[in-house]
Amino acid sequence: MAGTKKVQVGRPIRLTLLGGFALRAETDEIVLPLTAQRLVALLALCDRPLSRTHVAGRLWPDGSAERSMAGLRTALWRANHSHAAIIEVIGISLCLRQEVRVDVRALSAFGRASGSAGTASAVTELVGISWPDLSHDLLPDWNDDWLLDERERVRQLRLHALEALAEELSLRGRHAAAIQAALAAVRLEPLRETAHAALIRAYFAEGNRSEALRQFHRCRAVLAEGLGVEPSESIRQLISKPAAVPASVLAG
Repeated sequence: MAGTKKVQVGRPIRLTLLGGFALRAETDEIVLPLTAQRLVALLALCDRPLSRTHVAGRLWPDGSAERSMAGLRTALWRANHSHAAIIEVIGISLCLRQEVRVDVRALSAFGRASGSAGTASAVTELVGISWPDLSHDLLPDWNDDWLLDERERVRQLRLHALEALAEELSLRGRHAAAIQAALAAVRLEPLRETAHAALIRAYFAEGNRSEALRQFHRCRAVLAEGLGVEPSESIRQLISKPAAVPASVLAG
């Protein structure tokens, strides 16, 4: 039966939350019922063990304490049944086992590293995540209230990561992928100047001056319509270098 194959203890397990819930042990898919998925996702979005009471209250906020705890016990059993235990019980607390690799946790590690080491060098934290992955929202088909703040946190991490990937891919000469990563950042937040700047730099790195200039004008139009402001001086400087774009073209 699909999804019931026994997973060997210690075997790496990958949990994907961007674009939808997916749990795999190498090529084997682990199928869980929705209640167990919600429990796994909540634990995956936290970097510390959570008490059973806290988890039950978050996942079943409208039920009595007794019913919420009963729902948690069922979800926990379903999450660990027929597979290597995905969730570890530590006294009255729960957490994911260390074998589980989570895409959103890699994003969080990137955020911590970029704050201290600089964005470009922190790209190495994005193990197993590509720009197409970063184009997807966090669990887009779920409507749980507890996901609202998490979605915004992850959205900001995705924006920073897409901009960093665009820069890193350009440095590696992968210009088409760099441009796609920067375009994904612009689509994710059209009013974000740093996303437009990343795309302009990617075009310049490719040697495509005309596209860089067109993107600047798109940026200016979007900012004027959405915020009633002009592009910042930092973006203007990107295109005002004589070596990049002739002054006669900029004047037009």
